[in-house]
Amino acid sequence: MATGARTGAARAALWLVVALLAGRQMAVVLRQPPGERLTDLETWIGANGVLHVTGSLYDSDRFTGTPFAGLVLKPLTRSAEQSLGVAWTFGSLLLVAALGIVAARSLPGPVSRRTALLAAPVAISLLMLSLPVRNALHLGQTSILPVLLVLLACFVTRGERASGVLIGIAAALQPTVLLFAVLLRLTGRRRAAVTGGAAFAACTALAWAAMPRDSWTYWVHHVAGAGLGDGADSLANQSLHGALLRFGLTGPLEIALFLLLAATVCYLGLRRAVRYAQNGQLLLAVAVTGCVAVAVSPTAWQHQLLWVLLAVVGRAGRRACDRLVWPAVVVLVITLPGKVLLPNTPVAFPVRDNVLLLAAIGAACAAPFLPRTSPYWQRPVPTEYASPVPARWSRVPLLPFWRRVLGRPNLLLELLLIRVVYSAYAKVRLAATAGRATAEEHGRQIHSLEQWLHIGIERRVNHTVADIGWLKGFFDYYYSTFHFIVPLTILGVLYVRRPADYRWARSTLGFATLVALLGFWLYPLAPPRLMPGLGFIDTVHGAQDFAKPDYGSLTSMTNQYAAMPSLHFGWSLWCGVMIVMLAPRTWMKALGLLHPLFTVSAIVATANHWVLDAVGGALVVGTGLLLTHALAGPRRLRPVAGPQEGASVTEPASLTEPVPKASGEAVAGAR
Repeated sequence: MATGARTGAARAALWLVVALLAGRQMAVVLRQPPGERLTDLETWIGANGVLHVTGSLYDSDRFTGTPFAGLVLKPLTRSAEQSLGVAWTFGSLLLVAALGIVAARSLPGPVSRRTALLAAPVAISLLMLSLPVRNALHLGQTSILPVLLVLLACFVTRGERASGVLIGIAAALQPTVLLFAVLLRLTGRRRAAVTGGAAFAACTALAWAAMPRDSWTYWVHHVAGAGLGDGADSLANQSLHGALLRFGLTGPLEIALFLLLAATVCYLGLRRAVRYAQNGQLLLAVAVTGCVAVAVSPTAWQHQLLWVLLAVVGRAGRRACDRLVWPAVVVLVITLPGKVLLPNTPVAFPVRDNVLLLAAIGAACAAPFLPRTSPYWQRPVPTEYASPVPARWSRVPLLPFWRRVLGRPNLLLELLLIRVVYSAYAKVRLAATAGRATAEEHGRQIHSLEQWLHIGIERRVNHTVADIGWLKGFFDYYYSTFHFIVPLTILGVLYVRRPADYRWARSTLGFATLVALLGFWLYPLAPPRLMPGLGFIDTVHGAQDFAKPDYGSLTSMTNQYAAMPSLHFGWSLWCGVMIVMLAPRTWMKALGLLHPLFTVSAIVATANHWVLDAVGGALVVGTGLLLTHALAGPRRLRPVAGPQEGASVTEPASLTEPVPKASGEAVAGAR
């Protein structure tokens, strides 16, 4: 298939994805009961909404917008709820599509033809999957509109006055957007900056004239809306003010520290934004300014954080293998909640609770985005790839483009991906249950099969170990502790010492875990400790009350019927195989085999698995090894005498090639 045909097919597929996502978003919103959908919109313009009630908009905490936003929304209060819900959701999706198209057409050049064709559907898809858009659609918020107005002002409209007017209207809806008038002024667009300030003042004055009491409450009493809505220390408030409150700071000390940090972020962020604008990266400059606005706003709710996603356009990293790290981190942070990205441990709470704020500050002040004048802008240092030894079968590898990189993957991205994959695995495992009766029926099947095979040793081993205190304590501790420690240790050692083997080993473990999920879903199985009438002793969790279907709080934390296959044994067997294959010393290989031996003894002795569960664990590990071999080729690599053909560890030849610097005049007039 020709390159053009492949690009056309990819583009058609991506637009189909956009249509499916749009349909799904509308269905998710409109299928919810009337009291649970478009909750903010209903609170404002519904039959009992604050816009219907005489008196101040801010007599309750339900309305958090500016007085100008209330003035704009008031005409909608006579609309029927059902028709307005459909129209509002559909209109919001149209705004998202327009935002994605404008952003895609504003990418800093030069842009390849493939990128130009695929950028719009990719941008719209990412926007629809992002937490800000999903929250805005669910709540019926207007937070998409100010972002679109800013992009239209910077990239679409012609004339300084039109740009300034759009910026001013956006700032009247979200006051911190007024920072873009400062950006315009610093980049030489003085008339647009002045017009933006004047438009903001005019809209605010109009609202003040129409609703003086509300305007006084919003601008003076609440200091531009600070304190409206949920508590400012809520996890949804991803601003510096919210983070400081969550850290326990209050009163004058918190205010002084917030003002100091906000001033620092403004100075560093706007300085970087001006530099990127003058360098021809106006979209990145807009994203950086938006991230500054997020950080310094008294309240930055999640539906207002689209600026963080726009920062994905920044190019960071001199090496080709690092070029996708920043976009991947931004996409993960903006599409997944913090509890999925980081473990539920107290030491991770400060980062987990403020992950969107940290991403915004990182984009505004810290991320090392490359200038277009850098020799690495278009020609990063190439990646070195390894070649596996020839396979016995001519069709292996089935995916020849799946090449093994010799260098280490980025540690931050690797940890994030491992955590995200494990969170997805845990969620699917928890959902993969068909009920207690089915699981117990499968348990009786396994028990009968083992009796027929004369391998039903679980009860005898379980009672023997339970009667020996020190042995019981050893196996309980081994079962509860080493399941995660040993695989993570092996992955860590391979990451540091043998990066190419690390990638191969990680893939085998991932495939084995995915295959195990099929077993959990298709064959829910009660472990011996949850089989009533067989007399097993649960040495780890204590005696179970079989009269209670959920067996206590443990059921809400994990799927207790995910026993077949045993990943306790499967992961331990993977550890043993890795050590035997990769360890340089014979005594290390022998020591590595002890871990699966101790693990299979522990899972049987503690009554957490049947013997056949261990057999299932061995089968999924073997399947993972076979899949990796078939898709990527053998583990062993060809010896490398020097740099790979087509790859170099030296700097690119373009180091000596001059790159024209974008003129300030051209950037100032960019649209």
